[in-house]
Amino acid sequence: MSLSINNVGLRIGQRQLLSGINFDLACNEVVAVLGPNGAGKSTLFKVLSAEHRHYSGDIELHGRNLRQWKGSDVAKIMSVLPQSSTLAFPFSVSEVVNLGRLPHSSGRIIDRQIVQQAMVQADIAHLAMMLYTSLSGGEKQRVQLARVLAQIWQPNELGDRFLLLDEPTSALDLSHQHQTLKLARNLAKQGVGVLAILHDLNLAAQYADRIILLSQGLCVAQGSVENVITSQQIESLYGIKVTVIPHPEQHYPMVIAC
Repeated sequence: MSLSINNVGLRIGQRQLLSGINFDLACNEVVAVLGPNGAGKSTLFKVLSAEHRHYSGDIELHGRNLRQWKGSDVAKIMSVLPQSSTLAFPFSVSEVVNLGRLPHSSGRIIDRQIVQQAMVQADIAHLAMMLYTSLSGGEKQRVQLARVLAQIWQPNELGDRFLLLDEPTSALDLSHQHQTLKLARNLAKQGVGVLAILHDLNLAAQYADRIILLSQGLCVAQGSVENVITSQQIESLYGIKVTVIPHPEQHYPMVIAC
């Protein structure tokens, strides 16, 4: 089962923001979307998360057009972490994470257990009683990560689960960047499809199963990490000379600016 994007395009006014985007996200992989500023990454994310609804082409979730799904059902199997949250209410951290359980009817006891487990996974259990508005930017990002984890924590009879992440490491320190993407890898091993928009090429190369490269609203390359992260592709896309070498221990491609 998969999330399938078929010839998706988006035009707003006179601007063609996306054109002919095609790819599948399987339920056991991490796919990283890369590209320079203005490439269409966040626009694609907003289409997939139903923020932009007037797109052309089709998006299918488990073989069924996404437009035919009830929003409440989609929320039970697909969670979305945007770049930032404007939540300004004086909720505690645990209350914010518990918002992820709203699509479900699993009961207060089970929800409390899931919220606690999600907070542990996101390394925020020690912040549970803190006011969300008092946290740093990185702490808020980890709270929001716990919220979307809680939303898709359990397998669901509606189908396999998906997690969409828009720049999930942008406000994080080095340790939590790797912790977040290791968590994404572990979710994929448990049958969750993860799509992450990233800026760091080396993080993408280390943790993704596949890479999608966008430029000016077009998909210019997609495939395995080794086939996509090449000096020729990166130099063409970003306009900077690079060297790509294998990691000395794990052998994934490493990008070094020249």
